[in-house]
Amino acid sequence: MSPRIYTSPFPDVPVDHCSLFTKLFRSRGPNDVGGHPESWTAYVDAASGTGLTRAQVKTLSLSFAYGLRDHPTTRPLTKRGDTVLLFSPNSLAWPIVLYGSVAAGLRCTLANTAYTSHELGFQYKDSAAKLVLTYEENIGVVMKMFEEQGYSNAEARQRIVVLRRDLRWAGGPAVSALPEAAGLVSLEELLARGVLDREETFEGEAAHETVYLCYSSGTTGNPKGVETTHQNMTTLVDIIVKFPLPPGDAPMLGILPFYHIYGVANLLHHPFYIGVPVVIQTRFDPEQFCANIQKYKVAFACIVPPVLVALARHPAVDSYDLSSLQYMCSGAAPLGADLVKMVQARLLSKRKHGSTCLITQGYGLTETSPSTHMLAFDVCDERVGSIGQLFPTLKARIVADDDGLVDAEEGERGELWFQGPTIMKGYLGNPTATKHSLTSDRWFKTGDIAIRDKEGYYYIVDRKKELIKYKVSKRAKVIA
Repeated sequence: MSPRIYTSPFPDVPVDHCSLFTKLFRSRGPNDVGGHPESWTAYVDAASGTGLTRAQVKTLSLSFAYGLRDHPTTRPLTKRGDTVLLFSPNSLAWPIVLYGSVAAGLRCTLANTAYTSHELGFQYKDSAAKLVLTYEENIGVVMKMFEEQGYSNAEARQRIVVLRRDLRWAGGPAVSALPEAAGLVSLEELLARGVLDREETFEGEAAHETVYLCYSSGTTGNPKGVETTHQNMTTLVDIIVKFPLPPGDAPMLGILPFYHIYGVANLLHHPFYIGVPVVIQTRFDPEQFCANIQKYKVAFACIVPPVLVALARHPAVDSYDLSSLQYMCSGAAPLGADLVKMVQARLLSKRKHGSTCLITQGYGLTETSPSTHMLAFDVCDERVGSIGQLFPTLKARIVADDDGLVDAEEGERGELWFQGPTIMKGYLGNPTATKHSLTSDRWFKTGDIAIRDKEGYYYIVDRKKELIKYKVSKRAKVIA
């Protein structure tokens, strides 16, 4: 029996074969960066209001890439294909060090900032990282990790680049460095050494080289390094652009951690690609969330369920003008209608009649780079609970047996499988896990039980396994 393969109702997009940096920053005319005016604001530090234009982001990223290759301490550790580990909360420096590392041809492994030294050590060793880019407040954890790995103090300090709270490099306020940062190579040092003429290219087959290593954990065993390629990410930015999103160029609020593939893809790559500025908040705090929406007139936010719970219950909601916030997309477990209605009722009670407050959700996993579905805003109120329709260029199956030989009938339950150019290369150094999750013809088995209705809307109804773990203020299951 032939498999029942579903495609997207949206037209496929061409698959680009280039570096992620090239895709995001390639100019389409004079005085533009990535197809938008170079003078447009790209990222803003929420606390200080310090902003970076698109031109500054490109130049600073290429400066960081040059500094990594030129500085005598970092030069031996940053050859093309080497891995660097990012261990920092959200900050204005994040896009610079991320894009700069990609421009230098490096692989980036992104670590949860709540990790202990032991957890960090596993990822550092498993990913074969050679250098740690860390926020100064995390230096103690990093130094302890190196000690546990058998490095001397001097050796450890040669493998750290520190990202300070000081924002003078971006035209922002000065902040005194912590004592722990003294003598370490800093972001500022690397930015001051020059500018890379052009990024490392990954044309043709090289686009299948790994660019990110995010770690996906299940219920047992150690986390697995998910090999995400340049092509995975360049395809995703085009896929999301083709999907209906709210109009306008008001800023987004970036509260979800950038160390998670959801944060990287939806708060760094996607907004930059479409020319929308992102206000970067270090971590989620209900009071600051509300204050930043009021201050920056934020229209759109990517969220997780704890944020909606806060909007439903936290007293800060009554102290700020949140009328600009019209759209929210949740990347967590299927949203319950009661919670959505509670938040909408609370926010709309303070607005003019006819105001917009739409809450939708998407779906995906680290292994799918991450997004595969999103429920369009124009139907989100009537289809609460659905993850939406399949993104273009992807294929899906709903499999009824463990061997993948029998597909569920339409409207029946089965395990959700995906195939397409956003599916990971595999699990780093773990062929057994890769073979368990990817078939020989590269169908990825999600472990989630789904139903697809006649209109092509999908619903997650159960799980065969625990999904990604992700820390906002505590561990939570995240599926996008």
